[in-house]
Amino acid sequence: MPVRPTAALTPLVALALAASTLTACGGGSGSDPDTVKISFKQSTDNSIKVMDTYLADIKEQFEKAHPGKKVELVPIKAPDSEYYTKLQQMLRSPKTAPDLVYEDTFLINSDITSGYLKPLDPYLAKWPDWDKFIDTAKAAAKGEDGKTYGVPDGTDTRGLWFDKDIFKKAGLPADWQPKTWNDVLTAARAIKRKAPGTIPLNIYTGKPVGEAATMQTFEMLLYGTNDGTADPLYDKSSKKWRAGGQGFKDALSFVETVYKEKLGPDVSDALDPNVMTRVRGEWLPQGKLGIALDGSWLPQDWLSGSGHEWPEWSEKLGLAAMPTQNGQAPGKVSMSGGWTWSIPAKAGNPDLAFEFIKTMQTKANAQKWYVANSGIAVREDVAKDPAYATAQPGTEFFTDLVQSTHYRPAYPAYPKVSVAIQEAMEGVTTGDTSVDEATSAYTDALKDATDNQVAER
Repeated sequence: MPVRPTAALTPLVALALAASTLTACGGGSGSDPDTVKISFKQSTDNSIKVMDTYLADIKEQFEKAHPGKKVELVPIKAPDSEYYTKLQQMLRSPKTAPDLVYEDTFLINSDITSGYLKPLDPYLAKWPDWDKFIDTAKAAAKGEDGKTYGVPDGTDTRGLWFDKDIFKKAGLPADWQPKTWNDVLTAARAIKRKAPGTIPLNIYTGKPVGEAATMQTFEMLLYGTNDGTADPLYDKSSKKWRAGGQGFKDALSFVETVYKEKLGPDVSDALDPNVMTRVRGEWLPQGKLGIALDGSWLPQDWLSGSGHEWPEWSEKLGLAAMPTQNGQAPGKVSMSGGWTWSIPAKAGNPDLAFEFIKTMQTKANAQKWYVANSGIAVREDVAKDPAYATAQPGTEFFTDLVQSTHYRPAYPAYPKVSVAIQEAMEGVTTGDTSVDEATSAYTDALKDATDNQVAER
């Protein structure tokens, strides 16, 4: 699933959300020892019922296998940033904490540090299926203490989606595979010239779209500026965050070029918090967007029963890997995130909650979920299953990108680092700041966000 947090809410809004959450949730998870309460993020689009449908099926299986036990689904219907705020408010008290929560790997370490989550190692040690999960996915749910706080339900990768009809008008090949950043910009410029009325290239930017800007655009660029041997954001040896250097400036320059040359959407549209919904629900299906730097999960909105059915998408759209800056090895780049199921530290029925995880994560149920939400398998047995690879177009392409992918350094300070990146991007998108000014401001913000744990260039 996509990982799309936005900037922190104002204290007043957060307080209001907290009040509404506490009212909505009623008694805590421990009020009934025979009922397990499952909290999850419900789509703000009423026609998207992928998670609801899946969990209803698991609930039926679980209650049948555990006579006398009940499952209560507690959806949180909110945009990403509000979801995190509501969830954290719920986790603070045993009166409101569910038994099981859906955690974005983007924020899991900050919730671990806050003491909101329960380590799962005693459960995992007795669960044979845990050995079937890939190591990188397991690492995404680990705290700095080495303990595991969540079971991943899939991962994602990112690449370039492109409209074949628009490419034909622009004189671009239907099997387009750019080798450098300049190839991407050259294609966008051709679309601008020869396919007027369309948006040549969409890259997410600025604070309104939050982590989508950081991860789906900036880090896709930044991690393609080096040779792949070192993390350009975080120095693991010194445990310090890296100040903005040449790679950081080059990534910002790419963003600046897209908006300065009007190769992207209007700046007002780019800085609309709902732009992601427009990309999936309007611009791509209606043939208004030439190239989209986006995630593997997009088809979940176009599948049968989604409310936005677009069965022709695999004929209309092509897929290409995002290239490294100058074509240097390994030649392509992707970022991966994902979500995990975690048990709150204040859950009343943790044992029952883990039994529910085990039901969700049988091979058959995991595979059903990966296909339903256009996710990438984190169980090796599913990834090797031909039925999974051919379940829908694009699955094999995005699964192959796992070999070239990177994971964010999602340590407790990362959310603040991400906001500093978004601010730098927004400055060059609007033209209010130069690349050098934005980079300098980022480094200053980085020092504040990390208590001066910064490795100077």
